[in-house]
Amino acid sequence: MIERLQRLRDRLAADALDGFIVARPENRRYMSGFTGTAGTILITQRAAWFIADFRYVEQAKAQCIGYEVVPQGDTLLDTMEALLKTAGVKRLGFEQDYLTYGDVLAWRQLETRIPGLQLVATSQVVDTLRMVKDAGEVAAIERAAAVADAGFDFILGILRPGVKEADVAFELEMFMRKRGASAVSFETIVASGWRSALPHGVASDKTIASGELVTLDFGAVVDGYSSDITRTVVVGTPTDEQKRVYQVVLDAQLRAIEAVAAGKTGKELDAVARDFLAQHQLGDAFGHSLGHGIGLEIHEGPRLSKVSEDVLAPGMVVTVEPGVYLPGWGGVRIEDDLLVESGGGRILTHSPKRDLISI
Repeated sequence: MIERLQRLRDRLAADALDGFIVARPENRRYMSGFTGTAGTILITQRAAWFIADFRYVEQAKAQCIGYEVVPQGDTLLDTMEALLKTAGVKRLGFEQDYLTYGDVLAWRQLETRIPGLQLVATSQVVDTLRMVKDAGEVAAIERAAAVADAGFDFILGILRPGVKEADVAFELEMFMRKRGASAVSFETIVASGWRSALPHGVASDKTIASGELVTLDFGAVVDGYSSDITRTVVVGTPTDEQKRVYQVVLDAQLRAIEAVAAGKTGKELDAVARDFLAQHQLGDAFGHSLGHGIGLEIHEGPRLSKVSEDVLAPGMVVTVEPGVYLPGWGGVRIEDDLLVESGGGRILTHSPKRDLISI
């Protein structure tokens, strides 16, 4: 955490900020290691305070290395006022992307309490630091990916005609929990038949039928970090058209994966897959972005989209997930997690995909 504190302080110095409030839960955990559900961080160039109410004081003392844990007084504003006066903070940054308008109005009261204090709205300060993962974060994502891979292998034995999508999702989630996941990364998608043309077709009461494509999009949370994988299979014997669309999507994904490397922009990678699909008359059926970063959140920077100027750097972990969605027919999406390295991307999810799997 000490290294993360220094990186943030360097950013604050560049932005001429004397102090910074961290309230977003994921950023709070990233900066302090605190896994509880409430608490506020105040960081200056010389101090790092973790303000905790009665419920979390002892937990914060155990987890927040490098921080002075301050028990919250009658109100958070009272405690914050005392600390800001002690530190002599004049320009105080806050996370505008997370706080509500009501939160901001509350924090603004500090400006009337402390003469000369200016609250400064900032965007994506800690979020940007989080984009590049350290070795421990990568290892946690790899463990989450391994649980998801095991889940896919398991669920192939559950899929069959007559089973409800919701039952498949339940069995998959229970399996991943038993394998060490503390939670699922997001609401599990099990979309069969015509519903596989819904990019976010979360599991429903629809019964899976023979001959249908089934898209499975799911992930596991391990030690706070998420994985995200998608595979599309067919129940029964695939048609020639199902095999064709599957192969085109797979080839688009493989080309994009091959192109992943430090220095590439999100829109450059998105174009690799999008242009290939367009060459096969399926470009209009790919309506979402190619991918996104994963970590403490299932969707974080960088973005891989046709408008993203985000530049990949070693240590970033991203998804690559082209998809084709044809209303009334079905859809195919294939997704893997990759660690960006200087010379390319290392795949972290390893479930089979070379051929359209027939159940």
